[in-house]
Amino acid sequence: MNDYCIIVRTFSKEPKKVARKKKPKPFSAVTAVKAASRAAVGPVPVTRRAPDTKKKAAKKAVRHKPTLQQLMQEKD
Repeated sequence: MNDYCIIVRTFSKEPKKVARKKKPKPFSAVTAVKAASRAAVGPVPVTRRAPDTKKKAAKKAVRHKPTLQQLMQEKD
């Protein structure tokens, strides 16, 4: 026969920590109206941003100054 116990001690010297109740948030008319409109109309559709053409042009632009050799080859 084994000398171990499968029953776990439930009594401990430390008191159990109890989670506090959440403090109710103050009433806001804005959030109430928005919630009511979402319930009536539905969720707001997802929007897609238009691509920024200025940033694309900047990425395609030359990032480094041409070297002296490159400048000489362009002149010829």
